Amino acid sequence: MQTGDYTIHIVDDEEPVRKSLAFMLTMNGFAVRMHETASSFLQFAPSVRNGVLVTDLRMPDMTGVELIRKLTTSRTGIPSIVITGHGDVPMAVEAMKAGAVDFIEKPFGDTVIIEAIQRAAELLSDKTLDTDDLAEVQTRLDSLSDRERQVLAAVVAGLPNKSIAYDLDISPRTVEVHRANVMAKMKAKSLPQLVRMAIAAGFGPN
Repeated sequence: MQTGDYTIHIVDDEEPVRKSLAFMLTMNGFAVRMHETASSFLQFAPSVRNGVLVTDLRMPDMTGVELIRKLTTSRTGIPSIVITGHGDVPMAVEAMKAGAVDFIEKPFGDTVIIEAIQRAAELLSDKTLDTDDLAEVQTRLDSLSDRERQVLAAVVAGLPNKSIAYDLDISPRTVEVHRANVMAKMKAKSLPQLVRMAIAAGFGPN
């Protein structure tokens, strides 16, 4: 879809963050609407047509995960992107399992959020996950060694390198090497992209 064909709904309880993101997106040609709380957006959601949701993960009234789950339960299909702080990977994974299209770690560049929004907007045209793309991800997963698959599973679960090293009885440096190999073999440019591919292929943590 073209940029002007849909509206970006920003849900964040921090006004400076909300306004800053809205200003940047508006300057890049997007239609934007801001919402102070998850609860207020949940009430507004049934009236949304051709919208993409960008929601903070941690909010006082309702987490981003809870919001997405409620939207799914009410069958209000809105492609969603979760913005998360460092260390929130397990919760972000839960958000993706609940139906989020992507999660983005703070701080992020303008291009990162814009590209994520454009990917989410593709779903508004009823585009389904490309079978060939999913097959390619599976091929990349199959190329991983057993140890690399163990490291990937731990990374997707949000464990830090030291914990992974302890659990697998290897050194943190070895974990870093395996992690770099996984990123290279999976052709992932970032942790969110790696997690997104793993979950799409059914590799996410149980």
